[in-house]
Amino acid sequence: MKHRSRILAAIEHNLSNALIESTNTKIRLITRMAFGFKSPEALIALAMLNLGGHRPVLPGRK
Repeated sequence: MKHRSRILAAIEHNLSNALIESTNTKIRLITRMAFGFKSPEALIALAMLNLGGHRPVLPGRK
């Protein structure tokens, strides 16, 4: 009963924190993959490639 208004608001507006939790988990995984990198810029670039939505065409592929 304590959180009833918040639960009803989430149902009514179709909101969930699942997408944010998923993104946080992916960032944790990317951070573990980047432990050997020498600069934080490389970690940021890897995260942007994985989560940024940009999909460059690979050489030899259409």
